[in-house]
Amino acid sequence: MPSSLQAITHEANRLTLPPVEKAIVLLVDGLGASALTARHGHARTLAPLLTAGSIIGARFPSTTASALATLTTGEAAGVHGLVGYSVLDAANDRVVNQLSGWDARLDPATWQRVPTLFEKARDAGIPSFAIGTERYRSSGFTRAVLRGAEYRSGATMSDRFEEARRTLDEIDRGLIYLYVPELDQAGHAWGWQSAQWTTALEELDSEVRAFAPTLRAGEGMLLTADHGVLDVPASSQVLFDSESRLIDGVRFVAGEPRALQLHFEPDASEALRASVLAAWREIEGPRSWIVSRSEAIDSGWFGAAVDAEVAPRIGDIIVAARKGIAYYDSRVTGNTGRNMVGQHGSWSADELSVPLLRFGAFAR
Repeated sequence: MPSSLQAITHEANRLTLPPVEKAIVLLVDGLGASALTARHGHARTLAPLLTAGSIIGARFPSTTASALATLTTGEAAGVHGLVGYSVLDAANDRVVNQLSGWDARLDPATWQRVPTLFEKARDAGIPSFAIGTERYRSSGFTRAVLRGAEYRSGATMSDRFEEARRTLDEIDRGLIYLYVPELDQAGHAWGWQSAQWTTALEELDSEVRAFAPTLRAGEGMLLTADHGVLDVPASSQVLFDSESRLIDGVRFVAGEPRALQLHFEPDASEALRASVLAAWREIEGPRSWIVSRSEAIDSGWFGAAVDAEVAPRIGDIIVAARKGIAYYDSRVTGNTGRNMVGQHGSWSADELSVPLLRFGAFAR
């Protein structure tokens, strides 16, 4: 997104994109490079463009809330503040889902802490547009990460591509964000190896095949993703609360099943904190990366810098799955998340490697 905006302002940019008047960033939620490679026969337009040079790395945590905020601000999670799928809202003593848990106690304009690139475009006199489904128009997450863009909607994937073409035709200059959630939705429900995910990929490939030739001189498009996906069967779910040493003194469990963020009770002693961290490493260390908050920050897990206001949102202990497993707390009743097949959030190549494909003026 920063490079696309700089291409519109005819500035040098990290991706060495040529100068254009109009740019589209097509974000395909959950389209991992490994899954696209494995299903190459169902993506005759996209798969041939996937080379070693057109694969980039997403950031940790490899989850939509953090990744889209990074995409639309150009900042890492340690700066923009959306450090996971669900995070600690210490002021209200609760864990908040960053996609759907916004309410009057959490202001999107301040919780997401930096200007979006759409706001920067607006300040530079460049119109910007976000094209998604109607259900997301007024969500707290939209107001956090898409503010500054004019929101336009389309019910189907085809509708959204048509809206993108109409928008290009209306403007002389501008930045467009086009969102495709269908692959991620199919992946969570049935897994990326399912017929449903493959059907969604085929639809995407068909839409891009029809849309790309309509891009005129001065119009460029980039296709990328926020994260990849891997399938985790129910037999690989780990009920971590069955071992008392792993939950001793833990008040909140945030993050997501492949990237837990554990927060201790405020009065938990240093000895207890160290004991629980050691227990996690002893029991789960062979199949997960397990670090303290300070270790994660020092190692750059959330970016080169983590602002002081953001640090408390990060778990005291972070458990990032290394094997094909997902962690659940069996004490949580009615946890429909345990029905998910496709998972992401951690450091594996399946989760972090995503495509960066160029079309129109950006491919020339």
